[in-house]
Amino acid sequence: MIRVCVVDDEPLARRGVLSLLAAFDDLQVVGEYEDGSAALAGLQAQPPDLVFMDVQMPGMNGLDVLAALPPQQRPLAILLTAHDSFAVRAFALNAVDYLLKPVDDARFAEAMTRARQLLRLRDLDMTRTSPAATPTRHLEKFSVRIGHRTLFIRAASVAWICADGDYAVLHVGERTYIVRESLHQLAAQLDPARFVRVHRSSIVRLDQVAELQPLTNRDAVLRLHDGTPVRVSRTYIDALLSALHAGG
Repeated sequence: MIRVCVVDDEPLARRGVLSLLAAFDDLQVVGEYEDGSAALAGLQAQPPDLVFMDVQMPGMNGLDVLAALPPQQRPLAILLTAHDSFAVRAFALNAVDYLLKPVDDARFAEAMTRARQLLRLRDLDMTRTSPAATPTRHLEKFSVRIGHRTLFIRAASVAWICADGDYAVLHVGERTYIVRESLHQLAAQLDPARFVRVHRSSIVRLDQVAELQPLTNRDAVLRLHDGTPVRVSRTYIDALLSALHAGG
């Protein structure tokens, strides 16, 4: 999950950003601040990965808040502003993009894509350079209760997984099995080189993807080798394409 803070002295503007953030399943809002001083204290106490920062605020403005943080503690920033004259200083302070108010949905999605890519690269770099890094163990089989029996389903036999309330449904050939874990929990346990989340309600095994058809709203439809169609949300399209090309 990407930890996010929102800083803006205008309540309506904060609510607007929070509303846009609600569409992304991989984001967790860990702070909301209405002035620079409160934001600086909050960012120091609970550092986020990404901050949406209003530039023009009374007292300490958004750029001053970022500048007051040590570089190693400074989060990536997407700036909120009515002007673009601050760009040179902004990009020296880990600003990955800026959004002119009122915020446009399409530009918001572009900024999130850029931030997500940079965070992914940062995490990969930290993994490669950490001497204490150990191999991650991924889920290789599922335990499925059927009456008094417990079945063990190999992950390699699962074509795709969909959400069913708080549970998940495994699709194995023509059979389906209910797992008593949420899709979000399973997504964190599966090997990302083999499985990728494509929607808030579905995960697919990459080698089962036969076709990708883009839609006009930046969503898409996958068709698996057995002909099953699976909807792809715009939130996950970039990660899916990267995974498909990497596995190609």
